Amino acid sequence: MKIIATDQAPAAIGPYSQAVQAGGMLFCSGQIPLDPATGELVSGDIGLETRRVMENLRGVLTAAGCGFDQVVRTTIYLVDMADFPVVNEVYGDYFPAAKPARATVAVAALPKGVRVEIDAVAVAKN
Repeated sequence: MKIIATDQAPAAIGPYSQAVQAGGMLFCSGQIPLDPATGELVSGDIGLETRRVMENLRGVLTAAGCGFDQVVRTTIYLVDMADFPVVNEVYGDYFPAAKPARATVAVAALPKGVRVEIDAVAVAKN
């Protein structure tokens, strides 16, 4: 097991790792629209929030030597399902070819009051 940590994504805000590589798989913790450079939340536009989330995931994947082309599963957590069309469009920009399996879940609330969180599982390069 290998713990993945990078400054290209927000530091964990609790007792968890940004990602864990185990058995040829990479398990990325959920990312929220927190800018790793400033520590500030990106808010006010669900498209920009989702793009920040995806860039945070990119940072974690890159730190593990992976890319979006190796992601096999994601989960999107939304506070408001009315945001789904915009979130889906931005998300799709990151998976132009092979698209991973995915679930989208409506939740009552997310950390720091954000509207979107996304986690991922990838096949790690050996």
